[in-house]
Amino acid sequence: MSDFLLPDIGEGIVECEVVEWRVAEGDTIEEDQPIVEVMTDKALVEITAPEAGTVTKLYVPQGQIAKVHAPLYAYQTAGSSSSEPTADASTDQSTANPRESTPQRDDIEPSTRAPAEPRALAHKVPASPAVRRLVREHDLVLADITGSGKEGRVLKEDVLAHLNAPSVADNEACVSPPTSSGSAPARVEPLRGVRAVMAKRMVESASSIPHFHYGEEIDVTELLALRERLKPQVEAQGERLTLMPFFMKAMALAVAETPIINAQLNDAADELSYYDHCNIGMAVDSKAGLLVPNVKGVERLTLFEIAKEVGRLTQAARDGRVDQADLKGGTISISNIGALGGTYAAPIINAPEAAIVAIGKTQWLPRFDEHGAVQRRAILTVTWAGDHRFIDGGTIARFCNAWKGFLEAPESMLLHLA
Repeated sequence: MSDFLLPDIGEGIVECEVVEWRVAEGDTIEEDQPIVEVMTDKALVEITAPEAGTVTKLYVPQGQIAKVHAPLYAYQTAGSSSSEPTADASTDQSTANPRESTPQRDDIEPSTRAPAEPRALAHKVPASPAVRRLVREHDLVLADITGSGKEGRVLKEDVLAHLNAPSVADNEACVSPPTSSGSAPARVEPLRGVRAVMAKRMVESASSIPHFHYGEEIDVTELLALRERLKPQVEAQGERLTLMPFFMKAMALAVAETPIINAQLNDAADELSYYDHCNIGMAVDSKAGLLVPNVKGVERLTLFEIAKEVGRLTQAARDGRVDQADLKGGTISISNIGALGGTYAAPIINAPEAAIVAIGKTQWLPRFDEHGAVQRRAILTVTWAGDHRFIDGGTIARFCNAWKGFLEAPESMLLHLA
């Protein structure tokens, strides 16, 4: 009998939630057969069987957390014996059947069933050698400390805060029991998967990056008319044309004029990295939580190619099946809150990116033309958030003006298409 250990299925991921078992104990399985779906910090991942055999034990119940490099399920390969040979007839019967001698994992502490697990977790938690030494000196477990640095990095201040935190007993003494006036919650559920990582990263971004917000109105009357003319051609090829491809293409062109908007600051805040490619992320409200897949190399794609990618990534995100590669490498992001009806928003930067824009809903409003006559125009509001450590108000205003110019006169983008 062999244990299948949960593999390392993503950079920095140390645990995941078992969403659905596709098999039961006693089922016969084939090589590459889907066995289980697990939810990581980023997406839903399907795990397949490494070889044919029979499932003998499911170690982690559905809805529970599985640890990387810890046993996920046990299986017996075809042709192998279910029991070990005994050297002595008087040997206790419990040693003759490895399934019976294996401790029931639900009845023991996690540290007992996987002795190496804390070490593996500690190795994956980012921290400097000095911080790791401080953790050892105080006999702490690195994985138990919440890191406030980038990608969950544990800093010296985090260790000191953990040491000074009140004990559970102290907290219980300070908390009054719920009264019968309705203050008790109707239900409590753990924060896991994508929502858990979103909570962590948003706190990290909001607390470590000084945000500068800048708002503007954009007249998209001509853009809407252009989209209506192009829609039949795109739909004839089985794709859907929204405004998002136009937003992205115009953004990539504006980035060429203001490249610092597409740059990223390092952890030490003493070095900027500029990127020739423009990988534009789009926030998708999926059933698993907020996901931000990105379209790679928007500067070299046609509007039709961008539309195809937007459609593919949107569907994958809503299904919770976005590839890890589609979630990595973003350089700037768009949050189209207007699709749900919002007019204004103050977005939080998707670190380590330098900027994000929240797009409000389009409204038909009266506006004066150059002759003073009132016209009915399609107006949408946008709100930018920039990393104020290296992006000032003038820079983001000039960038937004360039982006706005392409959107208000969309035919001008033709002059810049390769």
